[in-house]
This record gives sequence, structure tokens and C-alpha cells, in this order.
Amino acid sequence: MKISVRARPQPAAILDSLTTAVIALDPALRVSYLNSACEILLGLSRHHAIGLPLTQGVPHLAEHEARLRQAADSGTGFIERELKLRRNGEELLTVDCTVTPLGTPSGLLLEILPLDQYLRISRDELLARQHEASRELIRGLAHEVKNPLGGIRGAAQLLEREYPDSAHREYTQVIIREADRLQNLVDRMLGPNRLPQRAPVNVHEVVEHVRNLLEAEAAGRGVAVRRDYDPSIPDLLADREQLIQATLNLARNALQALAAGSHGDACILLRTRMRRQLTLRGRRHRLAVQIDVEDNGPGIPPALMEKIFYPMVTTRAEGGGLGLPIAQHLIHAHGGQIECSSQPGRTVFSVFLPLHPPE
Repeated sequence: MKISVRARPQPAAILDSLTTAVIALDPALRVSYLNSACEILLGLSRHHAIGLPLTQGVPHLAEHEARLRQAADSGTGFIERELKLRRNGEELLTVDCTVTPLGTPSGLLLEILPLDQYLRISRDELLARQHEASRELIRGLAHEVKNPLGGIRGAAQLLEREYPDSAHREYTQVIIREADRLQNLVDRMLGPNRLPQRAPVNVHEVVEHVRNLLEAEAAGRGVAVRRDYDPSIPDLLADREQLIQATLNLARNALQALAAGSHGDACILLRTRMRRQLTLRGRRHRLAVQIDVEDNGPGIPPALMEKIFYPMVTTRAEGGGLGLPIAQHLIHAHGGQIECSSQPGRTVFSVFLPLHPPE
């Protein structure tokens, strides 16, 4: 069966469906086209960029203008591996760039593949597998610990009934309290067992609730709690209480990091943004919500960066090391993920949640 010409996808629609950023330049190196992936990757507007010279329309490529000019004049393409592009006010972006001549005289077609994104996806998949493996290990360990704990607690209760005098009761109460403490620790390591009870949730109501709790805890510590919200974010289907718990764990982690040592004005920033065409947990989502918890504390030591979501890993002597693993478990249950970037003076935990969770 032939598809009618009218029913065939248009080239622009096909290019807009790609996850690879595409830019077309005319022989004078003016921008003649760029697709949606390019808008998202480089933070551009095609309506503004099209028709402008390369240096104005896509300023990220301005320093490579001479080489692109040479490729257009000679009609030869090239591939540049691990090219560094700088986005306005942001960190360097590492990409592979393929340049192909178009027509005579030669325009250019640029295909830009973001390596950071693919490295992030691979890292997230690895972390998800490691997290699941650690949870299976903890489940097995919890089963082995809970049974003798129950026996110890029961024996202490029997002893208390057998010897009700105060001298013996003091010892049995110590045994019961410590058994309960270990039981509580095991339960916390396992994290919440119930599945998310999804309902429409206003993400700013969740973040504001966390902000109010955080301000109460930060009172008297000289820590400012600021906010930067995107009012265009619609409601998402999520478990409100679990989102509050996950975000609060991240915010408390930031507050504790600032207490551990910071220079200048201590500050925590809560920020929300919309993201488009984002891959989460191996699935491509057209729209996603991003919640950032940023602090200007001392940062996370590089040696701990790969381990921060493991249970019992902490930089504080009094820390339990369970806040981040529990937050990660709750966000994973929503089909989302948590990312972290850290350097002295700026640590950001970013929560990514699909606006429409997969069926």
C-alpha cells in the first residue's frame, strides 16, 4: 500500500523529531534552519536565529567561524570530536560535530551530538543498576537481622516479666530500646515500601512547603533560603507526600553542608524549570519538570561523588547517610532521577520528573 504524498511526513517535521541538533547554513554562513533539538541544546530560538549571520544566530559557534568558512569555500566537510561549546553563562558543552557541504555554492549542514547527555544517560543507568543491587543486598541483610532482633526483644520482654524488680528492669529496657533502634534503622535503610499514590500536584506548592520547613530549621543559622520558580509549569501526576520527603531530604542535606563550613553569605536556592525532550531512566519524555536544590557550601569531595547515593555514606560524623538514598528511591519510583554537580561554592542536586508518567 502506497502512502499518499499528502500523508508523508514533511522534512521539517522529521528533523524536529530528531534528538540530534541540526543547523543549516547558507553559503554566506547565515542560519537558514535549526531544529528543536538545537533550540533545546543551545538555548536558542529559531525565530530569532534564522536569517542572522552565524556569529549572531549561533554565538556558541562564533570561534569556529573560520573553519566553517573554509569548509564552505572548499566544499569539503569534516568531523570534530569532543568539540567544546560554551553556552551563555553556563559550563562548557562537549559535543561531536559533523559538517557536510550542501549544494553549489556550498552551504553547510551541521549535526551536533551532545556527548555530555549520552554520558549522563549511561551514568544514570549504571547508578540505577547499582542502586537496585544495593537495595537487594539490604533486603537480604534486613531479613537476616530482623529475625534475631525479634528474638532478642522477645527474650528481654520475657525476662522483664520474670524479674519485674527495678534492677533487672533497667537492663531489659536497654535491650528493648536498642533492639527497637536497630529495627528502625533497618526499616529506614529499606526506605518506603508503598508505591506512589499519584494525583495532580502543583510542584510549587510542594517546593514552598519544603521552603517553609527549611526556613524554620535554618532559623538562627544565618542561612538564606531563596527561590526562583518558573510559573508556567503545569500540575504533574505524582505522590505529594513522597515528593515533599524527597525534596526535603535534599534541602536538609544542603543545610547540613552549609553548617559544615561555608564562606560568605550562606544560601540555599530552590529553583524550578520545564525541560523538553529529556531522557529519564531509558525513556524519552517530551516534557519534564526540573527541581534544583543549590547551595554555596564547601562542595562534595570528588572521592565521594560516585557514592553519595549509597546507604550509610556521609561526610558528617553524626550523619546517618540515608537521606539521599531515600530521596533517590522515591524519585525513581516516579520514573524520574536525581543528578548532582558539585564544586567548592556551588553544589546542585537536580530532580527530574516526567510531566506525564509512563503507563
